[in-house]
Amino acid sequence: MKHIVVFLPAYNEAESLPDVLPRIPRDAVAGAKVTTLVVDDGSTDATSAVASACGADLVLRLPRNRGLGAAVREGLAEAARLGADVGVMIDADNEYPPESIPALVAPILRGEADYVLGSRFAGTIRGMKRHRRLGNYAFTWLQRALLAAVGRPVTLTDGQSGMRAFSREAMLHAEIIHDYNYAQVVTLNLVRKGFRLAEVPIPYQVRTKGESFIKLRAYARKVLPAIWREMRRKAAPR
Repeated sequence: MKHIVVFLPAYNEAESLPDVLPRIPRDAVAGAKVTTLVVDDGSTDATSAVASACGADLVLRLPRNRGLGAAVREGLAEAARLGADVGVMIDADNEYPPESIPALVAPILRGEADYVLGSRFAGTIRGMKRHRRLGNYAFTWLQRALLAAVGRPVTLTDGQSGMRAFSREAMLHAEIIHDYNYAQVVTLNLVRKGFRLAEVPIPYQVRTKGESFIKLRAYARKVLPAIWREMRRKAAPR
């Protein structure tokens, strides 16, 4: 039986978790066991308690807020420790559809990909603000250009997606070199190591509860240097 661990990095998401956790499909993938894990990144609200009350199998609480990159790193490590064949990361903010998890993991289970992104731009987008849409386009273009420059061209439409699936080998080899965020550096890291990337279309809606940590100027100021550092590192083939 395959083991799928769905982990949700969460910081002050007590309001949104009740809209997300119960919708994670438990039996939609034939012959698979699904475990849900919430990584509470030092929340100051009731995120951990709400996660448990809403059916999370496990809650990993970090003692202080370290950043989304750190929370995803911990989620990947814990999923691997739990023996997951596939790890699925989904944001806890209810912008991404848990119902699309079976489609997300399918390319990995079929042996066609090692790392799969749910693409909002190949699917449907409702209400994304113009500056965020432009930011997504720019950072996605940058990832494609950098990977093409090192001989690893990919088809990529949504490099900042908050919904991703990893094979076990990809989980074990993924390196996230900064705590603030993970989206670009983990893709550059895995693809440069030779892992196969795929995308599946997903529907998307803007969050209606809580507040995003992303502010475009701060995001660019912190993420661009991390991308530069990642590309300067040697990516040993798997």
